[in-house]
Amino acid sequence: MFSTETPAFHVGSIPVYGRAILSPMAGFSDVPYRAICRTYGSAMHYTEFVPVEALQGKPRSNRFWQRLDQQPSEHPMVFQIFGNNAQKILDAALNIRQLDPDIIDINMGCSTRKVSGRGAGVGMMKSPDLVAETFRLLTQHLDIPITGKIRLGWDENKNFLEIGRILEDNGAALVAIHGRTKQQKYSGQADWEAIAALKQALSIPVIGNGDIDSPELAQKMLDETGCDAVMIGRGAIGNPWIFSGRHQSSLSIEELFTGIQQHTVEMIDYYGEHHGLILFRKHLKRYLQTYQIDRDAITQLVSTDHPDTFFELLEKTKHQLSVVRQAPPARSQPNKTAHV
Repeated sequence: MFSTETPAFHVGSIPVYGRAILSPMAGFSDVPYRAICRTYGSAMHYTEFVPVEALQGKPRSNRFWQRLDQQPSEHPMVFQIFGNNAQKILDAALNIRQLDPDIIDINMGCSTRKVSGRGAGVGMMKSPDLVAETFRLLTQHLDIPITGKIRLGWDENKNFLEIGRILEDNGAALVAIHGRTKQQKYSGQADWEAIAALKQALSIPVIGNGDIDSPELAQKMLDETGCDAVMIGRGAIGNPWIFSGRHQSSLSIEELFTGIQQHTVEMIDYYGEHHGLILFRKHLKRYLQTYQIDRDAITQLVSTDHPDTFFELLEKTKHQLSVVRQAPPARSQPNKTAHV
């Protein structure tokens, strides 16, 4: 539905063959989940964001470097980093350039106090001069596209148009925008009119983000804002089929559990049996949250860290759901109300 045979748009010279993209999400946008979403049609991938202070040393010198792992076939691949000092951001970008990303993105949208409170993430939007200096340095010293992900602004000071123009004027190849302010976090409704305004104001590609949890809403954002692509975050957790334009409710039980099993295998292959199954638990709950499954069965699935046991339990759960779905509807009982 959202994939294209010819490039939908370009990030600098990098072609992107689709209009639906998995959003960078801390704790979720890892190698295994990106692989699943790519299978179902996500057109471009972002790493989890990494603080620039952790990228000053040699590769693999701390755990944050693992967030920049990528599969050989994973293109276009965007490394996302964040910081509050232009020179440190440049140093980190130059250091990770050796890992051969297609694109480097600066996170200016994270609203958590730990990040934004120190002037990074959306905190950068309070300092337009810092934004300008950062992108000027990056685009002067790197030979790959540099992009930025922003919000509407810090609070009621919605300066997204000013920041968007600064990014473009200083060499940014693309801007992604979440249609909420820092103060809103993830509450309220995303402002799609603001996304449309940014698209109209810039000549570089714009990706819209916010409130996409169905293929219909993804298409609606594309139609109403004119943005080049939509970025799907929370709406894709436990639902990678959204990238192929499908509702999870339209899946057969076989299709659902094939996806779950494939994701589990990816997690085990990447993290190892014990750690992979533990980390998969948060995904499994989201995959199964709309299905009527016995609580004890869920408890057993999220308690085991042994693959053989897990897959046996998964097969049993699959069978139980298949039986429920295939069962004929109950006959209505005749009205036995007595006549008086």
